[in-house]
Amino acid sequence: MTDTLQSDIVYALSVSPTFAQDGIAFAAQQSGLYRSEDGGASWTPTYDSLNLPSTLPTLTVVLSPDFSRDATVFAGVGGGVLRSNDGGQTWTMTALSLPAPAITILALSPNFAEDGLVFAGSMEDGFFVSADKGHQWRTWNFGLLDLNVLCLAIDPDFKHSEILFAGTENGLFRSTNSGHSWREVNFPSEHAPILSLAVRQNRLFAGTEASGLFISDDSGLSWSQPIHETLDDSVNGIALAQTFPATPHILLALSSRIMFSPDGGKSWTLRSELPDEQQMTCFAAPMGVQEDSPLLVGTADSGILQL
Repeated sequence: MTDTLQSDIVYALSVSPTFAQDGIAFAAQQSGLYRSEDGGASWTPTYDSLNLPSTLPTLTVVLSPDFSRDATVFAGVGGGVLRSNDGGQTWTMTALSLPAPAITILALSPNFAEDGLVFAGSMEDGFFVSADKGHQWRTWNFGLLDLNVLCLAIDPDFKHSEILFAGTENGLFRSTNSGHSWREVNFPSEHAPILSLAVRQNRLFAGTEASGLFISDDSGLSWSQPIHETLDDSVNGIALAQTFPATPHILLALSSRIMFSPDGGKSWTLRSELPDEQQMTCFAAPMGVQEDSPLLVGTADSGILQL
């Protein structure tokens, strides 16, 4: 259970890479950014050191892949990116270009400790990149024909491939040079916007707002849809097993249900359903992707649930 402080819309969840040991998670909400140190059982606000005159809506949050060592957290807000190097106790704000963009999604390079790359997508202003761990930012929108970025996915082999995908209001875009330039992917645009993405090797998963899940086995050249009556829904999150496709497990966050596939998307079963017609906005599977994995779920008006 969470207290009333968190009973507003949850935009994003991010968990420590060592969650099994430390139980640390962050939640980006309309009322601010919150941290849990007990696996999501209780939450505390993290912006106290900023002495803000009012709440600071936070649309996205991401933790460093080396969080247990560097305690680095990034949070996206209207106008810029907040950075903390002490696990959310104190923050530094980096304002981005005017007019102030609304940062909708943040992602870090898998090799963040070495390359310092941070990626930010925004509504109306496209794509921003920092190559120095969030201190300075540049706009990189060459070839990005839709500047309303809703989600990002980074190739796990990014160090060698430099591949990124961006889901937008009107389609899907791919970069093969760390975001310096973009090219539109052959995605059926009538099914946009794209709300969620996941990629492993050449297999790409795209979750849409109203048409369910799309799967490509050739990096977006062609697409198929799983045949299942309950997947024709908003796909607000996709989680793949860490060793996918060797372990072909997938979890999907739909509008009010969590679906599980044990076989890479060929078949699906209902994992969980939210009570009382609550609406899901995001989720995290901090202990791995299994049918019975414990989950943290963000909702539109009831805060954070543990399932």
